[in-house]
Amino acid sequence: MPEQSNDYRVVVFGAAGVGKSSLVLRFVRGTFRETYVPTIEDTYRQVISCDKSICTLQITDTTGSHQFPAMQRLSISKGHAFILVYSVTSRQSMEDLQPIFEQICQIKEDIRKIPIMLVGNKSDETQRELDASEGQALASKWKCSFMETSAKMNYNVQELFQELLNLEKRRTVSLQVDGKKSKQQKKKDKLQGKCSVM
Repeated sequence: MPEQSNDYRVVVFGAAGVGKSSLVLRFVRGTFRETYVPTIEDTYRQVISCDKSICTLQITDTTGSHQFPAMQRLSISKGHAFILVYSVTSRQSMEDLQPIFEQICQIKEDIRKIPIMLVGNKSDETQRELDASEGQALASKWKCSFMETSAKMNYNVQELFQELLNLEKRRTVSLQVDGKKSKQQKKKDKLQGKCSVM
């Protein structure tokens, strides 16, 4: 199958059980599953428009284990943007992101041009091991963006994907959740070449 240039591929990495699938399912389907089901690799597609034409936002939800290093390398080499997820309830889950980040740097070389979001998920939990300031500090060190989310409470999920697309500088991609826009907003979008979810 030939690679489609109008796909925009986002890859989600993180340790097992941090809520990667929950974030993706909350964003794509608006659902939340209470039970934990381990993922090998799933891909979800959402139609968005980019550079004034339609393209597919392809979200790859990767495995939380390190059993498949070849799949991980392939995901990185094909990815346009990355979401690195840890759980605010587990310091270890944040530490587990270091080798993944290093691999992204190694494969992509100049990561300043690549949208990367560090995400502290499960922000609704009271048993925290990590403060938001620690996530922010790591994001500053890695020179990437940071956000806390809760897939369960649907907190910052839409914003996470919107912010990730806002970081893309090579082309204009964005999510517009509200289909009913004012004439003024439509005109503004046309002028700016903004995109909307179809």
